[in-house]
Amino acid sequence: MPASLGRHRLSRRTKIATAALGLAIAAGALVIATTVGEPGSANAASGGQAAGQITCPDVAGQLPAVPAQAQAEVQRNLDLLNTQIAEANNRLATSVGQGRPNFARNAILGPLEDKRTSTIDRIAIAIGRQGEKPRNLGGLAACSLGGQSTPGTTSQAPPPVQNEAGQISCPDVESQLPAIPAQAQAEVQRNLDLLDTQIAEANNRLVTSAGEGGPNFVQNAILGPLEDKRVATINRIATAIGRTAAKPQGLDTLAPCTR
Repeated sequence: MPASLGRHRLSRRTKIATAALGLAIAAGALVIATTVGEPGSANAASGGQAAGQITCPDVAGQLPAVPAQAQAEVQRNLDLLNTQIAEANNRLATSVGQGRPNFARNAILGPLEDKRTSTIDRIAIAIGRQGEKPRNLGGLAACSLGGQSTPGTTSQAPPPVQNEAGQISCPDVESQLPAIPAQAQAEVQRNLDLLDTQIAEANNRLVTSAGEGGPNFVQNAILGPLEDKRVATINRIATAIGRTAAKPQGLDTLAPCTR
C-alpha cells in the first residue's frame, strides 16, 4: 500500500477497536432528499445532555440542496463529524482532572475544531463540484462545552469505557489490499475508516446491551449486523480499486468478526 494512504493510520494487524471510541451515532441515518440529514441530530434534539459535554453547530441543517452526485460523499463526511464529536466527548470523559485550566480547550476542543474544519471543507467541495459551493460553513467548525443541547447543534454523550476483555476482533483488511491506484486512494481510505467506525459502534453496543437477550444475542444482534456492514464496505473498497486496476478477489472472507 502506498505510504500516502497509510500515513497517520493505526496498524490494523489484529483489529481490536476499543469501545472507548463508543460511536453513539443515531440508528438509521436520515434519508437524503434535496438535503442531507446529519446522523446524530435526532439524538441531540430528543433529550438534552449532561453538563460538560461538547456541543457543536449543526452542519446538515445549514447545507443547500445537495446534488445527487454529491450525496454519498456529503453523507460520509456528516457521519465523520458525528464520529469526531463522539471521540472528543470520550476524551473529555476519560481525562477528568488532567492538565491546567485550559486543558479542554487546548487538548480537545482545539483539535476537534481543526478536524471539523477539514471535514466541512470536504463537504463544501463535494457540493461545489456539481453545483454552487456553499460559503461560510467554516463558522460551524468551533464547538464548546455546554450543559444542554441548543437549537442548531449536534452532540454525542460520552460513550462507556471498558477494558480490552471481551471486545470484538475483526480481520485486518488494509494489510490484505494490493497496491492502491492513486485515483482510488481517497475512496479506499474513507471505507477503511468506516470499517473502524463499524467496529467501534459494535463494541459500544456490546457494552450498552450487557445482560440483554439469550445466549445468541451477541451473534444475532451485534456480530451478524456488523458482518453485513463489513461485507458492503469491503465490496466498495474492491470496486474502487477495480475501476482502475485489477479488482481484488476474496476480500469478503475478512468480513466476519468474533468476540
